[in-house]
Amino acid sequence: MDFAGAYSSGNLAYLLKGFAVTLEVAFVAIVLSFLIGCILGILRYAKIPVLSPIVALVVEITRNLPLILIIFFTYFALPEVGVKMSVTAAAISALTVFESAMIAEIVRGGLNAIPKGQIEAARSSGLSYIQTLWYIILPQALKKMIPPLVSQFISLLKDTSLAIIIALPELLHNAKGIYNGEGGSKYIIPILLMAAFMYFVVNYLLSILARRLEKRLDPDRSAAKQLVNTTENLL
Repeated sequence: MDFAGAYSSGNLAYLLKGFAVTLEVAFVAIVLSFLIGCILGILRYAKIPVLSPIVALVVEITRNLPLILIIFFTYFALPEVGVKMSVTAAAISALTVFESAMIAEIVRGGLNAIPKGQIEAARSSGLSYIQTLWYIILPQALKKMIPPLVSQFISLLKDTSLAIIIALPELLHNAKGIYNGEGGSKYIIPILLMAAFMYFVVNYLLSILARRLEKRLDPDRSAAKQLVNTTENLL
């Protein structure tokens, strides 16, 4: 193992270039899948005749397919019917399709966790179904969804490595390029350790952010903190 040679400025720059592609693809896919997943989850929750069952079928089929199959289909099969995409666009599209289905199920579960009595109370006060969903149900459900959503986003970031099969120049693709080069066999362990470290740092920071958001948005914790502060002020 040659750690000094593996961590040369040129190799580290090449790894960082690949990691930048990983983060770019993950960020775009996270934003798109969150928006699409929320819409699909709400449509499933709303139980709209005909539409909701179709959405449920699509979501269940997608969730039960291997992501690598969706990547293959997006990059190799779609061009056969005239839909051609770059490697980056194909990776983003495949990740978005798969993750949207996963997030839709998280959203549906979060919405179902809100007591039905709140819906009835909001409707009896004169709010429409859309207003009840937007102002009453969704804000509470989003708080409950933060941990599973962040967990899914972390999985998405790691899943970008699967796009190595279509030669997306992401972190693992560039890592492979380094240790497959001339004399690179002695770089395998150092390079893979560095790649693992990069994944760990970003995912760990996401986990910390999720915990802080969960604590800040926890209504029970906020109420308890307010009660403590009030008691201290009285004393």
